[in-house]
Amino acid sequence: MIHTRICDILEIDHPIALGGMPKSFNSAELVAAVSNAGALGMIGSAHMSAGDIDACAKSIRKLSGAPFGINSLMFLSDEAGFEAALETKPAVISLSWPRKDQDVSDWIERSHDVGCKVTYMAGDVAEAIRGAEAGADIIVAQGTEGGGHVGWMGTAVLIPLIVDAVAPTPVMAAGGIADGRGFAAALALGAEGILLGTRFLATKECGIDANYKQAILESDGHDTVLTEIPDIAASQVWPGAMSRVKRNRFVERWSGREWLLRQNLSEAAASVRAARKSGDAEEAPLFYGQDAGLIDDLPPAATFVERLIADAESQITTKLVQMIRK
Repeated sequence: MIHTRICDILEIDHPIALGGMPKSFNSAELVAAVSNAGALGMIGSAHMSAGDIDACAKSIRKLSGAPFGINSLMFLSDEAGFEAALETKPAVISLSWPRKDQDVSDWIERSHDVGCKVTYMAGDVAEAIRGAEAGADIIVAQGTEGGGHVGWMGTAVLIPLIVDAVAPTPVMAAGGIADGRGFAAALALGAEGILLGTRFLATKECGIDANYKQAILESDGHDTVLTEIPDIAASQVWPGAMSRVKRNRFVERWSGREWLLRQNLSEAAASVRAARKSGDAEEAPLFYGQDAGLIDDLPPAATFVERLIADAESQITTKLVQMIRK
């Protein structure tokens, strides 16, 4: 069994976490399934009311008695939403994407005050140091290969840079990891755990449309692009982030014509809503990472976690060891 400091801090069996995706890409069933498998299930509170956050936490607890986390997008979260997340007292509060003027230490201190551990996501070294100095228990180093909102640096370079910069605070790796090879590589680079988003989208319990899952299965890993188009269409500016999404008809239509998209926001937003309702995978943003090219099945989340652990252990104890000559 792979055991690191992260297992002890989060009181989980395996140093693996589900990315804190919002309910539109996630579900209480998926969170519970990941937690029940001995990893850390997590859900995002973005665009949820205080009542919705409370109800979501209760739904998860009906399905699992294991630790789970709630992610707060700091630039989006209002006071009522953050207080609601704290009141549910999850095992973990996950913080990400703060504005430069936000007091990170206050958010972390308030989380600690109610007994929550805190993970802090960073896409560059400066942001990682900011989180560590503010008192985060774990830093999540997120590489640009991941799906959704990401920075610009690749995971393989970012992990050791952040590990060195925030020591002795432990680091989880995120971005482009979908199997045991990626897990083992992250550990070799100095991380003590991994956080996955795209791979868990392609599981039985995930609540996204079947066409969205099929797009992930069909991806060759070369069909994503970094763009601001989804955020422009949603009239939402993220602090320093780009979106990694499938390069579909929606993205191609507005690529290079972002100025025109801004002039037609109402029409574009209505079109995206209709596409999501109908499951049209070509006319709505599909957030997934380059690691989609490594995904070819839709297992139950627990089955995947078991497979991921076994594969990583095999990589470490068998394949890598065979390369050492004495």
